Amino acid sequence: MSQPILIWGAGAIGGTLGAALIRAGEEVIFVDSAREHVDAINGKGLKIVGPVFEEVVRAKACLPEEVEGEYQRTFLCVKAHHTEEAAKALVRHLAADGYVVSAQNGLNERVIARIAGDHRVIGCFVNFGADYLEPGVVQYSGRGAVVIGELDGRFTDRAEDIYQLMRHLEPKALITNNIWGFLWGKLIYGALLFGTALTNDSIADVLGNPAARPVLRRLALEVATVAAINNVRPEAFDGFDPAAFGPLATPEQTKASFDEMVAHNRQSVKSHTGIWRDLAIRKRRTEVDAQLLPVVEIGRESRVPTPMTARLIEMIHEIEDGKRPLDLANIDELARAAA
Repeated sequence: MSQPILIWGAGAIGGTLGAALIRAGEEVIFVDSAREHVDAINGKGLKIVGPVFEEVVRAKACLPEEVEGEYQRTFLCVKAHHTEEAAKALVRHLAADGYVVSAQNGLNERVIARIAGDHRVIGCFVNFGADYLEPGVVQYSGRGAVVIGELDGRFTDRAEDIYQLMRHLEPKALITNNIWGFLWGKLIYGALLFGTALTNDSIADVLGNPAARPVLRRLALEVATVAAINNVRPEAFDGFDPAAFGPLATPEQTKASFDEMVAHNRQSVKSHTGIWRDLAIRKRRTEVDAQLLPVVEIGRESRVPTPMTARLIEMIHEIEDGKRPLDLANIDELARAAA
């Protein structure tokens, strides 16, 4: 049997991924900072619920300070704003020929590469639906795109190995020479999702709302413009077409992409984003700074104004601080940032 796979972060993404790998016969060790979650996994196993598969898988779990040994294959699956802390802890357990796969949201590969080295990071794009429900329980809500790629665009044996592993999670997984295009595509889509999280409505309901669409389209255009000016070619996935939100998009293109995204999200039992869950249920800080602030900063360096993205970040913080309610009216206020 091959060496164990270390999955750092056993929540929605890491838990679902780890369970799929265990079901495929791989040995997995989970690392998580929540003692109750670690205890539950060690005591009763990790329970996966939802429409894709339901199963209790058995694996060793430990807190970051309890990790021992070195590992070649590691996945970093923590929230984006915990990336730096987690990467610094993980790299101490990375074998000389080891690598880190960033199964997260945002441009976290840049952070990990600064800590571990560019050559020890493999890019990863995930868009499946999942939620952490309670200690020891993760909901796998619906399938979504999964893509693997080296940061420099090369096709390598290690990337191929990871790609084959990811096919146990998503049979339609891809390997690409344009992983940055997928990551920036997810940033554009992610801006739309942060927009939906300003409300209590579902992802599909907000994306399908005719009054919200023009606002969200202008928000997405800001992120798409920053990508374009930096010579990034965003990739399409799960109904999201980056060209539909670029400066040359026709109304028909934009409508078609919105409609396809609505259809994709209606297929999932995950009705709201993890962002919304953080704001409305778990009452904790979101990933907004780690995901969207780099867009503002790169935009500033590139002389691309991003007023709506900057205002969206401020509004999410106001909700986090209890100074703003979740309400559809927030979409209208976001529109005023463009003026």
